[in-house]
Amino acid sequence: MKPLIIPIENKYADQVIDLVLSIQQKEFNVPITIEDQPDLLNIKNFYYTDGGHFWGAFIKEELVGTIALVKFNDSQAAIRKMFVKKEYRGKEFSIAQKLLDTLLDYCTANQIDDLYLGTISILEAALRFYERNHFVRMDKASLPAAFPIMSADNVFCHLKLKE
Repeated sequence: MKPLIIPIENKYADQVIDLVLSIQQKEFNVPITIEDQPDLLNIKNFYYTDGGHFWGAFIKEELVGTIALVKFNDSQAAIRKMFVKKEYRGKEFSIAQKLLDTLLDYCTANQIDDLYLGTISILEAALRFYERNHFVRMDKASLPAAFPIMSADNVFCHLKLKE
């Protein structure tokens, strides 16, 4: 089963919210609500307006993964909303990798040279995934001033895309 990865906008908001909140709250017990994530209620305005993007991975019309890009200046952006449904994680489906590769291709095509992300330390498998993809952990104090920090984030990473 090969996932279909497509740009998604507001018409998918309910499916995105269900997927993201279920993983955050039920699977990892992260005390975060939809009110803490208003970006999910208006994907188009939040992600696309400044040159970012939002993708979804679908298998048989079911949303099984997401990844988003927030562009916060001309050549820098942040990964957001990287989530894959538990049943579809791992090498069998490679959904996380395909989502990340889609985002990296977009960055290359749009002259984004530096990619950052924030996450939480309990998401150990996610951190290992990012490190396998050459992201390097960094101190919060070293983040660019314009980086959009989420309140729950306590681990930060950087990937230099172009020298």
